[in-house]
Amino acid sequence: MKPIDYKIQILLTIFISSLLLGNLLGGKLVEIFGIVTSVGLFGYPPTFLITDIVEEVKGREVTKIFVHAGFLSLCIALFFIFVSTGLSPSPLYPHNEAYNHVFSGSLRIILASMIAFLISQYHDIWAFNFWKKKTNGRCLWLRNNLSTIVSQLLDSTVFMFIAFYHAGPEMGAAAIFSMILPLWILKVIFALLDTPFVYLGVKWLASGEEKENLRPEEGRETGIVKGQETPGSLNRSGL
Repeated sequence: MKPIDYKIQILLTIFISSLLLGNLLGGKLVEIFGIVTSVGLFGYPPTFLITDIVEEVKGREVTKIFVHAGFLSLCIALFFIFVSTGLSPSPLYPHNEAYNHVFSGSLRIILASMIAFLISQYHDIWAFNFWKKKTNGRCLWLRNNLSTIVSQLLDSTVFMFIAFYHAGPEMGAAAIFSMILPLWILKVIFALLDTPFVYLGVKWLASGEEKENLRPEEGRETGIVKGQETPGSLNRSGL
């Protein structure tokens, strides 16, 4: 039985936790460098960081598992949020209105977040692989930033338009774009700052890969292949 890759488990845990926290904590607005934004902003950069690390070491298919798991976790969270906010409170619980206000974001905003996540993450996977081919696997810092920066722009644009376009009389295209630009600039700053962590993450995840890849070679060198032992190999192995 193939051993469980605990490193992938750790990264998947961080990925899903960051994604869920980005959505659940997003109701609070803060001001960063004069830009008003949601605290949910801090949850999303780790998701792009992790998918780039995983794709660099494990490839596109494993990275898609992360995206699908993240999207499924959002669907499950959405279901339980609607169930919990829809249940009648006990007379002993006086905070139901505040509870519902915190957790029951509008369906439009939640769906906007889910759609933006799926589109931006799939673009990130495609773009990272595209630039990897163009650079022949070199310039990890460039591939990471090019894929993430454009994906973050997609994420912000899709989310803002689905969530807020014509949500009010002032929310036209010009107003939406004026909100997208400063938000995207903050995301670009985060993307640039996480570059050293991409290198550290790739080195950490890739450590041990070479040993695993060498194991079949070692078996062939000794003449032992699991399930196909030969008399000569048994003699050499002392069995």
